[in-house]
Amino acid sequence: MHADEDGRRPPESATPPGGGRWPADADTALTLNHSGCFDWDLERGYLHLDRSALEVVDIDPEDYDGDPFCFTKRVPAAEAARLEAQVTQAIMSGRPRYGVYFRCRRRDGSIRWTHSQGSIQRDTTGRPYRVIGILRDATEELSQPAARPAPDAERLRQAGVVERTTAALAHARTVEEVLGALERSPGLEQLGAIDVVVGMVEDGRLRLIGDSGTEHPPELVLTRLDDPLPLSEVVRTLTPRYVVSREDFAVRYPHVWPYVESVGASAAAYLPLIAQAGAIGAIGLLYRGRHPFTAEERTLLTALTASIAQSLQRALLFEQEHELAEGLQQAMLPHSLPSVPGLRAAVRYRSARQGRDIGGDWYDVIPLPGGKVAAVVGDVQGHDTHAAAVMGQLRIVLRAYATEGHSASAVMARASVFLNDLDTGRFATCLYAEADPASGWVRMVRAGHLTPLLRRPDGRCRPFPVLGAMPLGLSAYFGQLEYPVTAMEMEPGEMLVMFTDGLVEEPGRDLDDGIGALAERVREMAPPGAAAGDMEALADRLCGRSAQAKGVDDMALVLLHRDATAVSQPGRRLRQRLAAGDPEGLAAVRHMVRSAARSWAAGARADDVELVTDELATNALLHTDGEALVTVYPMAGAEPRVRVEVTDLSSTHPQLRAPADSSQAGRGLLLVDQLADVWGVESRGTGKCVWCEFRGGAPGGGDGDGSDGGPG
Repeated sequence: MHADEDGRRPPESATPPGGGRWPADADTALTLNHSGCFDWDLERGYLHLDRSALEVVDIDPEDYDGDPFCFTKRVPAAEAARLEAQVTQAIMSGRPRYGVYFRCRRRDGSIRWTHSQGSIQRDTTGRPYRVIGILRDATEELSQPAARPAPDAERLRQAGVVERTTAALAHARTVEEVLGALERSPGLEQLGAIDVVVGMVEDGRLRLIGDSGTEHPPELVLTRLDDPLPLSEVVRTLTPRYVVSREDFAVRYPHVWPYVESVGASAAAYLPLIAQAGAIGAIGLLYRGRHPFTAEERTLLTALTASIAQSLQRALLFEQEHELAEGLQQAMLPHSLPSVPGLRAAVRYRSARQGRDIGGDWYDVIPLPGGKVAAVVGDVQGHDTHAAAVMGQLRIVLRAYATEGHSASAVMARASVFLNDLDTGRFATCLYAEADPASGWVRMVRAGHLTPLLRRPDGRCRPFPVLGAMPLGLSAYFGQLEYPVTAMEMEPGEMLVMFTDGLVEEPGRDLDDGIGALAERVREMAPPGAAAGDMEALADRLCGRSAQAKGVDDMALVLLHRDATAVSQPGRRLRQRLAAGDPEGLAAVRHMVRSAARSWAAGARADDVELVTDELATNALLHTDGEALVTVYPMAGAEPRVRVEVTDLSSTHPQLRAPADSSQAGRGLLLVDQLADVWGVESRGTGKCVWCEFRGGAPGGGDGDGSDGGPG
């Protein structure tokens, strides 16, 4: 209990005139004076700010996760460097506490002065492990110019050097960019250093990662932290080392002196790069002649290294986050492409260099029933891990719908419904191309995506118009699920170029101009007569050129090339529909198959083809409730074949069984198994396809009867 002004102790029941607790507790006193507490765990890198401290720096408690970077982003760059320098100086000098004024930018853009005072806790070895302190709003205290210490010329010069160096590092995102900005910094020119050496801690060792163009001896590139070397020593002790003369160098660091002498230096300043009170590396600045390193210069170097350490820490985090995000993205993309005779595919993906902000671009090449293949490129709205997660789900679902045998338009409609049902608020653009390598027919559907390019065998390249519809997700939301199909026949030697906007989009340039520029690059990089084997090199060149652009979006690319040696289908596909309960249609099917087999010179196998087709068609009418479609066509190749497909609307797959001797049924599949060279069952959309193939035919040029003349 405290005494009052007369030295008397008030009774326990005494309360202030306005009510409330007396004396006030610490939390009340801090809050009323716009102050708060912080507790910084240096080992874990966790910074706790109580609610009052969060109010001082204007951070929403819901947005704060304990990461010190969430706090420092409220501090202007130059101020952050100065704040870091003050704390670093206190840590390196062994002082028990520090105090520093700095400016803080609030969410509305206004600048407020803040004062931080911290007590540094150290273990028995003297290593700091915790800082406990207070933050308070000092704007009123420093509102009068007279209240601020007047800067002298030297302090202004030092501040200018720090600000120029900080400005040079502000836009550097990677470690390589930090080193480049450091070498070009006008602020460092004022220091008179002739060489800069940077080493980073890596798995308990110190690796030199950059210098001003000179080459280090191999034995100095990767060293242990306990080696008697200056960079290792400052990392180990968190204390700068200043070498003022050649004699000093030769005595203290004899292993380094030959290198230092070879670059014309005779003095050096080695300082630890400290971020979040831990050493992430060290920096060395080499000087000519004797250099005494005054107290003011040492203070300046400490402030500079604090700014450099912050930039390197951000760069390391950026590279780690980008590597993690890119690995996640790559894991969701297909790792291999199917081998399809007559078609060659090349794919590429390049992620955006935006830390965790990866995109939702994807590609896929999907083997389809009947020897066809589907090529897909798409882009989910957004540039974050959520977009990548949605992309992964959408790619898998779209692949599943395609392999079930649904038509191109049905695949897109079902994928749109799926994306809408996810209720993510995202939409996706997509281009889907279903290709038949034997006939060359390609059926394309476009959901709000960019049109593809078609490269002709003579080298010409132009956008190929594809009918479009709404993006996936939006079409289901608005109930417009009709996706028109554009069909084309890809000639041998032609190539389809499918891409996302990251390959053609650049800031300040019209998208159509970007597509035109891509077509021109394809013309230049894939001249007439280019072999299909050049596709991988073409994909690399196209993506390499785009990597030099200033766009920030990720991109996906699919090249689909029909071999110049591809043989067109020797005869058109013949189709006959069988209505439910229409046994008379079987006679038409038998006539069609008999005529086709003879036209294709199937020889002795013609009777087998007719008998098996009749059996499969009969089973479709007997065991399903809907219509059936019978398709027969020759297949070119080293060993010509005739293929029969019977498609119905039942999803039940027939099973090969051995019937009892007394059974009157169940022998149909046995007959198919005995007469056909190979047979199988494939899912086709809402139904199935039972197919079989017969070797031995020598395909001729006849078309047969009943041809539909379409792309199949």
